[in-house]
Amino acid sequence: MCMTQDFLTRLFDAAVSAADPRTALAAHLPDRPTGRTVVIGAGKGAAQLAAAFEDLWDAPIEGVVVTRYGYACPTRSIRVMEAAHPVPDAAGMDAAEALRQAVTGLGEDDLVVALVCGGGSALLPAPSGGLTLEDEIALNEALLASGAPIGVMNLIRNQVSTLKGGRLAALAAPARVVSLVVSDVPGDDPAQVASGPTVPDGRTRPDARAAVEAWGIDLPAPVAKVIAGEDNLPPAPGDAVFSRNTVQVIASARQSLDAAAALARSEGVPAAILSDAIEGEAREVAKVHAAIAREIVGQDRPFARPVVLLSGGETTVTIRGSGGRGGRNSEFLLSFAREIDGVEGIAALAADTDGIDGSEDNAGAFADGSTASRLRAAGIDPADALARNDAYSAFFALGDLFAPGPTGTNVNDFRAILIW
Repeated sequence: MCMTQDFLTRLFDAAVSAADPRTALAAHLPDRPTGRTVVIGAGKGAAQLAAAFEDLWDAPIEGVVVTRYGYACPTRSIRVMEAAHPVPDAAGMDAAEALRQAVTGLGEDDLVVALVCGGGSALLPAPSGGLTLEDEIALNEALLASGAPIGVMNLIRNQVSTLKGGRLAALAAPARVVSLVVSDVPGDDPAQVASGPTVPDGRTRPDARAAVEAWGIDLPAPVAKVIAGEDNLPPAPGDAVFSRNTVQVIASARQSLDAAAALARSEGVPAAILSDAIEGEAREVAKVHAAIAREIVGQDRPFARPVVLLSGGETTVTIRGSGGRGGRNSEFLLSFAREIDGVEGIAALAADTDGIDGSEDNAGAFADGSTASRLRAAGIDPADALARNDAYSAFFALGDLFAPGPTGTNVNDFRAILIW
């Protein structure tokens, strides 16, 4: 499996390189202001974006960004703060206040550049309506355990924040705000990335209540009380406070999948991109991918062998067990391995492009037709591990975890399935 792992890793590297912060920013620099330039940002790749922006900007600059612990990098003028992800902490509260202060008191001649990427929701806890950090932590835990898609999570987060849902941009008025967004969400809606601190969503409090009911989300009581009322509503997209602002998606899963496909074809392997916006339960999405792979092995349809299937998006995991370890990409692979058990000629990599799958130290894992049998030989029942959401431990036992470390960008899930 070593050669196939090398090939799949090169595809991942091509996808990540396509979302390189410097390359992505260079083509989207705003016009220079006559006043100050203030940079703010949040997300797992925010520090790398800030460093790249400093290199590209030939005028005085100031500001602050927040990233996940361990994801910082050196900068000259822009302050980099670190906080917890995926569950917020007090350092995130401090970072949220620092961003708030950075945009306070600006004038019409000033420019705010918002560098926004995935992970910013947890990194900017700023509870409203009398809520506390503990309430926001409980909310995030409830959302992560619910299996709801990212759009639903962000809809609810936006209702109980003083910064999300465009509120941070509103605080910067009358300064011009230019949001440069690295999209990690299906469909590349910038209002959904990091819960849109500088991009209003447009969905309403009744929409949030309907989503809570539809997904059966067990909200903490203080949060449920805020959602039930009509106070502290997020601003509407048509609000005049946003009239001078612009938003640009500078990198996305679509561009990264295109880059991976181009590399595969250059090495003589045809590539098929299934979608860049796949959502749903990771274990169920895996079953669909596995069915397609088996069909190709058995019938050479819908694609002839050899071929590499590529897909992106953001799956979810509903927590069913206790004590398990692993993120959505590892869970996808464990389910996929069960579905191709004993089938030769299939190898797969599923990984998060930011380098971290959930809260573990791996981005994802590798799997092939021998994975399930090797797990059983190691005394691990694949079905039991999946039932306990313990994919990390399963792949750790085989030495098949994929751990490239922080990549400095984030365009969400990357899946590559090689069939020969």
